[in-house]
Amino acid sequence: MNVEKLLLKKAKEKFKTIVYPEADFSPRIIEATKKIAKKKLANVILIGDESSLVLKYGKLGSMQVINPKTSELTQELAKTFYELRKAKGITLEEANEKMLDPFYFATMLVKVGYADGMVGGAEVSTAKNLKPALEIIKGKSGLVSSCFLFYGKNKFMKNKPFFLADAGLVENPTSEGLSEIASQTVKSAHDFIGLKPKLAFLSYSTKGSAKGESIDKVRRAYELFKEQNPQVPADGELQLDASLIPEVSNRKAPNSEIKGQANVLLVPDINAGNIVYKAIQYFGGLNAIGPITQGFNKPINDLSRGCNVKDIIVLTAITAIQCE
Repeated sequence: MNVEKLLLKKAKEKFKTIVYPEADFSPRIIEATKKIAKKKLANVILIGDESSLVLKYGKLGSMQVINPKTSELTQELAKTFYELRKAKGITLEEANEKMLDPFYFATMLVKVGYADGMVGGAEVSTAKNLKPALEIIKGKSGLVSSCFLFYGKNKFMKNKPFFLADAGLVENPTSEGLSEIASQTVKSAHDFIGLKPKLAFLSYSTKGSAKGESIDKVRRAYELFKEQNPQVPADGELQLDASLIPEVSNRKAPNSEIKGQANVLLVPDINAGNIVYKAIQYFGGLNAIGPITQGFNKPINDLSRGCNVKDIIVLTAITAIQCE
């Protein structure tokens, strides 16, 4: 499966409007959005100072640039933000100040429908990029999580794409939360690339080989998921090797439903997830796209600060696919 080609084709068909809050201070965003606009993958909105951007980077073509300091939209967005947050104690003056922040401004553009989605985080932390969305866009069911899409060639995966969750947002989910993250990731895997999911709930134990509270949590999450999704192949708790390598699965978990062929990996907490995802990316040499958010009412996505231009383009395509 050519993952990139598939995602870019889907994005081109949708041609959604995507806003980028970091244009003023991210050369990678400018380089990526120029390619996105040229390939007609999305209608691009940049948040920044147009004169400064043109001086730095030359002609911006069809890309729209909005400066919160001078835009006629700013006051309107501030009033809307004030109405959304006044119950939390925010004043109109504070709302006006918030709209000068490119991340709040861009998120509000998505909220009111001026843009369909947002991609940020190339230069700032996940907390900085997603805090406005958690306040403004909010989740469909209350839980907002994230996943990573991996693809590329190495000894074990052999160009087979797979997903990992949650390595970017939910710090320490309960069994119930982990089960919901699994359901969200199944949907993402299907919607993005048509993947038929096989889930592994990861642990340092395989089928009772060790004991501990975190193992109990993972096992319970697997049981909850299977109760609600009996048709989806899944197993847990499993160690990583038993999840991905059939020969190891035959020895450690001979009765496993997924038989060492997992393509959706669920980690017990963000601590393990973040370490695993970076190890897969750098030691395994695979492309890692994300964190891709799951559960927001509208798509607001986050880049790793280690991202490259291709990562920005691919995450933009995924954001377009998420738009409904």
